[in-house]
Amino acid sequence: MSGQEPFIAAVKPLVDAIGGELLPPDEAGPDDVVLAWDGVDAVGVRLPQLADSLDHILAAMERRRGMPLADLDRRAKQEVVRVLEARGAFAVRHGVETVASALGVSRFTVYNYLNREKEG
Repeated sequence: MSGQEPFIAAVKPLVDAIGGELLPPDEAGPDDVVLAWDGVDAVGVRLPQLADSLDHILAAMERRRGMPLADLDRRAKQEVVRVLEARGAFAVRHGVETVASALGVSRFTVYNYLNREKEG
């Protein structure tokens, strides 16, 4: 069992980044992912709901930029929307509203940013 700790430590930042949860493999449910190491189940990963993932992604973007997304200039907000669209953020129910709130803009503005990308 002790050989698995480095593996678990290695995957923890990824699981944290997506807003997941580590759990013992024998507690994993049918919707969880069990990761094996050297042929032995090492750890279960409970994936977040998509809406929770979006909140987690937005929080990580704020941490990376060192400021609230609402404080960014227009060009930086457009870049955030571009990145989020590439990550599927707008396929999530209420994704546009969630992003608009985080950016401190209207839904209409987010749609304009999205349409600008499609035209350009």
